[in-house]
Amino acid sequence: MNTIAKGKPHAASVSSWINLILAVACGIIAANLYYAQPLVGSISSALGLSSGAAGLIVTLTQIGYGIGLLLIVPLGDLLENRRLVVTLLLLNVIVLVVAAEVRNAALFLAASLFIGVGSVAAQILVPYAAHLSPEETRGRNVGNVMSGLLLGIMLARPAASLVEDFLGWHAIFILSAVLILVLALVLAKALPARRPQTSISYPAILSSMVKLLKTTPILRRRALYHAFLFASFSLFWTTVPMLLVSPAFHFSQTGVALFALVGVSGAAAAPVAGRLADKGWIRPGTGIALGLAVISMLLPLLIHGGSLLSIISLVVAAIVLDMAVSANLVLGQRSIFALGAELRSRLNGLFMAIFFAGGAIGSAAGGWAYAQGGWEAAIWLGVLFPVLALLYFFTEKREAR
Repeated sequence: MNTIAKGKPHAASVSSWINLILAVACGIIAANLYYAQPLVGSISSALGLSSGAAGLIVTLTQIGYGIGLLLIVPLGDLLENRRLVVTLLLLNVIVLVVAAEVRNAALFLAASLFIGVGSVAAQILVPYAAHLSPEETRGRNVGNVMSGLLLGIMLARPAASLVEDFLGWHAIFILSAVLILVLALVLAKALPARRPQTSISYPAILSSMVKLLKTTPILRRRALYHAFLFASFSLFWTTVPMLLVSPAFHFSQTGVALFALVGVSGAAAAPVAGRLADKGWIRPGTGIALGLAVISMLLPLLIHGGSLLSIISLVVAAIVLDMAVSANLVLGQRSIFALGAELRSRLNGLFMAIFFAGGAIGSAAGGWAYAQGGWEAAIWLGVLFPVLALLYFFTEKREAR
């Protein structure tokens, strides 16, 4: 088995086969964060959760993920990466089985929290892919891996809805546990080990993250760009199912699942953005991504009612928005991964934690706006987020000067 250290991979380590394994792995792992979202009603009814407490099912998973990003992902700069990832995956297998089998609400909610914690394994694999890659192809390789992660996120909700229709909500957690177990065995066998060459302690690793955030302007900027875009993304995908099942469109849950599949094509922008980054076009690529996000959120406002044209406009908006988010994510990670191999896990943990916080804000704000003023109010709020990102982007040129 090959071993890599301090970002200097053997040639065999950067094969397309390894990149494919990493992309598939990230998608399978990240999907765990979103399986429960379309199943909240069924799960809360089965466990006796009140409507007010039902939201904890998703919220605790996200909290667990945030905890993992800040406390576990930085261990990628300290511990052997392959072993760390496999350990987290085995934890996920256990808690997924618990989630599928328990009939107690408190135990299910605890399992949801730890599903989020274990799912940060994906965010150890992304900087790992950067370590495996030479500078001239790092953006492309990270883009390919991120396309897998984004596909997992986008496919999770429709997959969970379809599995529930045929096998019940428990089945998606069992199926995921089987996939994660197989994945852990594959990664343990196929991936080269990476042992960070550092003598820094874990407390020092954590304390250094505060300093990194204060002293790394590109990290703050890229994280805020994507926090705004992910807020818009989360708002759209939180509210559009409510619109589609409303009297305006009369979609079934299966119809909503099929609509969600449309957005999957947006993940194709990730490897394209990686290639742009490798050519030094990060800044213009970022401007294009932010502009596309604004356009995607404005498009549904041009057409009203439940006509075929309205559905087409929503489809196009979903694809363009997902393309913008996918591209900007890869451009951001390519930027921060260039700051130093020994810092990549900490930088990635901070980057992801900040933009996932943006997503949580967007989702909550979108639900509130939809309840108060309907779809139009929600979508206008969704326009605001990428507009703010674009205004902030314009200050980048002035800072450079």
